[in-house]
This record gives sequence, C-alpha cells and structure tokens, in this order.
Amino acid sequence: MKRLLSLAVILSFLVPFQAVAGSSLPVMRSIGAPVGFAAACAKYKWLCGRVAAQQPHDAAGIALLQKVNRAVNGRIIPAEDRPSSHGDVWSLPVAGRGDCEDYALQKMKDLIDAGFPSNRLALSVVIGPHDQNHVVLIARTDGGDYVLDNLSSAVRLWRMTGYTFLATQDFQSRTGWRVTLAGPRAGEFS
Repeated sequence: MKRLLSLAVILSFLVPFQAVAGSSLPVMRSIGAPVGFAAACAKYKWLCGRVAAQQPHDAAGIALLQKVNRAVNGRIIPAEDRPSSHGDVWSLPVAGRGDCEDYALQKMKDLIDAGFPSNRLALSVVIGPHDQNHVVLIARTDGGDYVLDNLSSAVRLWRMTGYTFLATQDFQSRTGWRVTLAGPRAGEFS
C-alpha cells in the first residue's frame, strides 16, 4: 500500500510536467509583422533567412539557451528606443543599450552564431508586465517552446511565463507572422 501511495504521489507531480513538456505555441492565421520588423529583416539577413544547423539534443540545447540568455541580459543595459519618424526601431543593441526587441534580436543572433538552427527560433509579441507589449525570443526544442526574456534570467517553457502570447514570427516562413493567442488573457482577444 505504501508503494502504491508513493507511486501515486510521484505520478501526481509528473503528470502536470508531461502535459507541458513538448508543448509548442499554438498558431493560427497569418498576421502583419510588427512595426520595425521589416526594416530589421532587410538589415539582418540572419533574422529572416534560414541558417541550416543540426538541432542540439535537449540537454545541450537548453544549456546553450540558458548561457546565451544570461550573457545577453548581463551585458545590455535597458533603454527605450529614441523617438523616430519611422516608428519603433528593431535593431541589435547600440552602445550596449537596448529595449526588449533588441535583447531578443541579440539572443537570436548569438544562438544562430553558436549553431542553433534558425528555423527553431522566433520572435514573439506578448502582453508583459504592466499590460504592455513586450518582445521575447522563442526557442523550439523537442521538449517544447522555451522563452528567453530580458526580464528574467530563467529560460522557461512558454506556459510557465504567465505571459499572453499575441503574435509570433513564423518558424518556417521567417518573414511571416502568425496569430498566437495563448496564455492567461488569450480569451480577451479572440
């Protein structure tokens, strides 16, 4: 009886994790890209092009994600974009300063440079703290979609972030974006 109870306790902890493991962000119809994305695609060929690489196994891949997330978060100082007649500017950080999409772009570039396949990386617009739009990087592994965020040193599965995901760069058609609508407030937008 004790063994059955122990097994039941262990399974009660594992089942929620199994439901999350392997979970990819749901995508729906196409949507226009955020302001600033097209200019960034034109400027950075790696952002919208395909860079072939072999997918690292999950343990090595997640270790690389954690390393890059911590490194980029540690070397960039948060700063808002300067007002521009072109709207929001998406670029790599300038003089060690940047806003959320600058962090996400730098992480994507660093991961691609380290051999992570570009078709397993995508930018995503979420509702972040204080109900503001926020950009994060999504890394797709066999174990699920992980979020790299400038507001956290932890790399977490998307369901564990508390964010509501609105739109995500298409993993396959790198210039396209898809409606995501996932997370705690998704029902408000459908």
